[in-house]
Amino acid sequence: MHFAYDTEDVLEFDVALVNTGPGASRSGEEELTTRDRLRELLDEHGWTGRFDRNDQELAEVLEVRRDLRQVWGLERDALAEAVNAVLDTAELAPHLARHDGKDWHLHASPSDAPLATRLRLESAFALVDVIRADETDRLRVCEAEDCEAVLLDLSRNRSKRFCGQRCANRTNMTAYRRRRAGGSGQGMSR
Repeated sequence: MHFAYDTEDVLEFDVALVNTGPGASRSGEEELTTRDRLRELLDEHGWTGRFDRNDQELAEVLEVRRDLRQVWGLERDALAEAVNAVLDTAELAPHLARHDGKDWHLHASPSDAPLATRLRLESAFALVDVIRADETDRLRVCEAEDCEAVLLDLSRNRSKRFCGQRCANRTNMTAYRRRRAGGSGQGMSR
């Protein structure tokens, strides 16, 4: 494990959230279009606390997504500045919590704070851990030419290059076809 489990959980949620956007989603289209889809995403990642389930909340979450996409992959000092900007403007109320079968973990704000505030602060706290561990290179953008998805590389050797198997397979097949096309007429001499 590279980070505390709650940090990894938040970072994995951040990846899932960012990757619902146009260009980053599997469909290439906006995938976070309804309050129901937002709720599904939150449920998939075990988010608890206040949910207003209205259009304003969805719009605010989309702003958080935009901000996360902008900072994902920044170099360490720039990321620290962005995180500090969030921490400087927020009403923080960090506390340890244990709920829903999870052991003690850190919450950056009260559970009755607006969802976008909680998402923004939890993400900032997770990114603090990434910055402090000097592991910002684990926050990447997919290397596939036609993909804007982000990824979290928790591999031991830092080798994850693609957001998923689909992009890896597609990129490898494209490279194979280029090699084959460029190598016609070439072969082993006898």
